Amino acid sequence: MSGSSQEIEIKLAVAGAAEARKLLYPAGFRIYKRRTFEDNLVLDSPHLDLRKRAELLRVREAGGKTLVTYKGRPIPGRHKSREELEYEGSSARAVTAVFERLGFQQVFRYQKYRTEFKQSGSKGIATLDETPIGTYLELEGSPKWIDRTATKLGFAERDYITASYGRLYLDWAKRHHRRPTNMVF
Repeated sequence: MSGSSQEIEIKLAVAGAAEARKLLYPAGFRIYKRRTFEDNLVLDSPHLDLRKRAELLRVREAGGKTLVTYKGRPIPGRHKSREELEYEGSSARAVTAVFERLGFQQVFRYQKYRTEFKQSGSKGIATLDETPIGTYLELEGSPKWIDRTATKLGFAERDYITASYGRLYLDWAKRHHRRPTNMVF
């Protein structure tokens, strides 16, 4: 998706990719985009101005494409909701160089394998994210679709995760008594 939109999503922790597929297939989900490796660079000013405002600037390489994403400040609620602006760049190296010239620098790098799933006739999307700190399902769509789908998959509102992968990684590093660096394989 490119241009401006409102992203509404939650994450759900799952035991692994096989377990996630066992939930998705009986609920009518089928692979929409095959498993792809993603390398994500989070950029910010030297004073972390974007982080302080709960905003995000990300450069993602996946499947031979470079996607630049800006995410606005989240709107409080049980679902993560915020503005999302995206465009395709020529290369991660070129895009990152432009942002570096503007005073931004890489502050975090995270990697994952992502598989996207859809249900026939549905506008929502379920993504299976395999990360170095665990496996997550992301449900993105309308709040009603998210709630209905989470329930159908066996989850309750108390299972909803609205934290970013950066926050999840910091929490994981603290629990495992590790100095946080980057979330890479």
